[in-house]
Amino acid sequence: MAAACLAFTPPLCSHGRLRGRSQKTASVSEKPVMAMPSSSELPVRKIPGDCGLPFVGPIQDRLAYFYFQGRDEFFKSRMRRYNSTVFRANMPPGPFLASDPRVIVLLDAASFPVLFDTTLVEKRDLFTGTFMPSTQLTGGFRVLSYLDPSEPNHAPLKFLLFFLLSNRRHAVIPEFRHTYGALFETMEAEIAAKGKADFGAANDRAAFDFLARSFFGRNPKDSELGLDGPGLITKWVLFQVGPLLTLGLPTYLEDLLLHSFRLPPALVRSDYDRLAAFFRESARPVLDEAERLGISREEALHNILFATCFNSFGGMKFLFPSLVKWIGRAGAPLHGRLAEEVRTAVQEIGGGEVTMRAIEAMPLTASAAYEALRIEPPVPLQYGRAKRDMVVASHDAAFQVRAGEMLVGYQPFATRDPRVFERAEKFVADRFVGAGGAPLLRHVMWSNGPETEAPTTENKQCAGKDFVVMVARLLLVELFLRYDSFEIEVGTAALGSSVKLTSLKKATF
Repeated sequence: MAAACLAFTPPLCSHGRLRGRSQKTASVSEKPVMAMPSSSELPVRKIPGDCGLPFVGPIQDRLAYFYFQGRDEFFKSRMRRYNSTVFRANMPPGPFLASDPRVIVLLDAASFPVLFDTTLVEKRDLFTGTFMPSTQLTGGFRVLSYLDPSEPNHAPLKFLLFFLLSNRRHAVIPEFRHTYGALFETMEAEIAAKGKADFGAANDRAAFDFLARSFFGRNPKDSELGLDGPGLITKWVLFQVGPLLTLGLPTYLEDLLLHSFRLPPALVRSDYDRLAAFFRESARPVLDEAERLGISREEALHNILFATCFNSFGGMKFLFPSLVKWIGRAGAPLHGRLAEEVRTAVQEIGGGEVTMRAIEAMPLTASAAYEALRIEPPVPLQYGRAKRDMVVASHDAAFQVRAGEMLVGYQPFATRDPRVFERAEKFVADRFVGAGGAPLLRHVMWSNGPETEAPTTENKQCAGKDFVVMVARLLLVELFLRYDSFEIEVGTAALGSSVKLTSLKKATF
């Protein structure tokens, strides 16, 4: 899915005004520029790789990507074959959904950041990669995620999201605690009755309730939407990103139905209309602000719906099970350290309450959230189209990229780069604690930009970057205020991990 931001726009965002663009877009005829610092003298290599015959090559790569190799091995095998972290390939879905599946793949921490530089790459209609879902799924509008910063609507729409997230920031902590406190009570009851509890299903319900209550002050259960919101959203998201998923159907049947043709938007129109009606009623103050910014209420409505349901709900649907998985696997020693830090900060800094000051006094908790975002970023693939001829540098070589060529970075390889991170494949909860850990945050890039930079109306970094980390920390705070430790079972799901809680050991200190 998340920026390409799969994440939520932040109530805690401090950006408060529109800023004009001062940079000019270079013409194709100008001298190529370096996408990475040019201080190191690297050998210039021709980009290796072969996309194969038209039509045949893209289908072969698609089958390898989804079925014969799987995503990680698809990239690893080519990286070994070409002895390069930069190479050419085809990216799914290919025929008949994408007119041109050819890409230049970037797989290390040196080359990946070029995708954030909007002076060098264009982001227009690249949120989902080489294909774009029908705008019939978004009310007929190209929503913010598909806009390049150079487009006139980008700045006001992103500013609107900043407003959405700052407008009710006072409600975030209490609404989160209310909603996720109820979730954990439900988990306890299910474990007592059945021996295990499905965190993912309960998280879906809690995530939508939390977002509606904190952003709009509305409980979905008290609306005509009732309890149907998460199910409607999941189906609607499937119709947008289905060409990028596998659902476990027989290989060739699934490839034909899911990866070769669009699922008809008409099949989810009534579901989408129900969601739109909820937001039309609930988001009136935000829609009023949109009119003041010169955005039509209808365009604003569909952008708010997308930001809440696709970016925010979709992000929490992926990130929270992932966070519980990695913390759960780390075991009781880490759980004890987190419980001690959380409870001490809440008692000594917050006076027994969960406050922003108390949360800021939890460095291990923050580091654990960053580490989960590093090792399993919510949005694994990010795209950009070269605006001009340029040179992209990996750790070992420089590569000439021509204007118009498509670049794609597979983020889990870039953020697990062993030349940047020690024990790169291991979850190290305290990796970012202290003076030695802080500089590594610039290599945490899940938000379509370095963690050390901020989203603005002029870039494509996730508007909710700070909010994502905030709610991830809040989940750990709520968990370790209640429990000393917990145990899990982990499986796979179409989006992220399937996590079941098998034990919740109540707090003893």
